[in-house]
Amino acid sequence: MSAQTPLIAPSILSADFARLGEELRAVERAGADWIHVDVMDGRFVPNLTLGPVVVEAVKRSTALPLDVHLMIVEPERYVQDFIRAGATTVGVQAEACIHLHRTVAQIKEAGARASVVLNPATPADALEYVLADVDQVLVMTVNPGFGGQHFIEGMLHKITRIRRWIDERGLGVRLEVDGGVSAATIGRASAAGADTFVAGTAVFGAKDYAKAIQELRESAERGQHDASSRARATA
Repeated sequence: MSAQTPLIAPSILSADFARLGEELRAVERAGADWIHVDVMDGRFVPNLTLGPVVVEAVKRSTALPLDVHLMIVEPERYVQDFIRAGATTVGVQAEACIHLHRTVAQIKEAGARASVVLNPATPADALEYVLADVDQVLVMTVNPGFGGQHFIEGMLHKITRIRRWIDERGLGVRLEVDGGVSAATIGRASAAGADTFVAGTAVFGAKDYAKAIQELRESAERGQHDASSRARATA
């Protein structure tokens, strides 16, 4: 397994929106690598969140890269708006894209990193033919729509399978997980092959953001180390 250095991306879905600028600056000081932004339209998922105007405000409040996840129907209609607002990475749901390859190309042509997102019930095969064209894959480890859900253990097999494809093809694709990520679950996701971790309540629900992020990072690094040790032992 050749996963990259673990990155921690706190999700603002769990932040205090009344103090959003403050919260963003706090997690940046605490050592976060990225900021994860969930965009929901009330149609693709049963929840409604924010649009490009809020993303633009987030961009003004932090120097960290913005990892924007579009949980919306017809994402190709709004890709440009979110990139103009400041998205560094734009993730689109494979299930929402009729022409997934075209949407990935649209994101990259507009100057952002392209991420494809798979819901728990969507097989890894859904991204096989675009894997070489993306910068990132996000495996949802909960059913999207709400924060605070429990990690779905069955997704570890999917993570391992995608990691194997990435490694076998020599790709520099980041493998991200989102949903139920905590100090208790991140090690298993990391050992399975994930290298980028979205954490909501595990960070914003903690009293000490820096301590929470450090614990997540250390657990992810241990997961990588354990996986490498097992691989060497069976080689």
